[in-house]
Amino acid sequence: MDLDKAIKSRSSVKKFNSKKPDWRAIIECIDAARFAPMAGGNYSVKFILVDNPETISNIADCTQQSFCGTAQYIVVVCSDPTRTTNAYGKPGETYVRQQAGAAIENFLLKIEESGLATCWIGYFSEDLVKRALHIPDHVQVEAVFPIGFEYEKRKTKKAPIDMDSILYFNKYGEKRMKPLKKMDV
Repeated sequence: MDLDKAIKSRSSVKKFNSKKPDWRAIIECIDAARFAPMAGGNYSVKFILVDNPETISNIADCTQQSFCGTAQYIVVVCSDPTRTTNAYGKPGETYVRQQAGAAIENFLLKIEESGLATCWIGYFSEDLVKRALHIPDHVQVEAVFPIGFEYEKRKTKKAPIDMDSILYFNKYGEKRMKPLKKMDV
């Protein structure tokens, strides 16, 4: 699958069939995250692959989204900000979150390419997820991803946001590119 197709066909899936994916395919998707940019080469993102049905159910409860419990696997993405904040101080906190987003996007695109399905879950009780997976206090839980095979392929995808609503030129709010002024020759 080419990159444009993966970007345009990726979607959030909330209904999974009962077929269990090969966990090695998920590992390959996680591997794609390693190639995301990281401030100063300080790789802060960590992935936890969960296949225990009781733990999956527990994490689904932490998200208050029952469809998470129907997935065969859950991946929890975390960031350990220690090295990045030691290197960059307070701005390092922002870099860690940016790094996590970049790594997650690589992961999501690889999920799409592999034929698997997921949904980015950002709403959850961080304390409960940490407790369920024995995540240290200083580590941030970034997101939860239930993973499986889509129950049935959707026929249409919601139209993307119009470019005019996200693109500005030279300053915030400027909707048009101004022509360059002719220079006197």
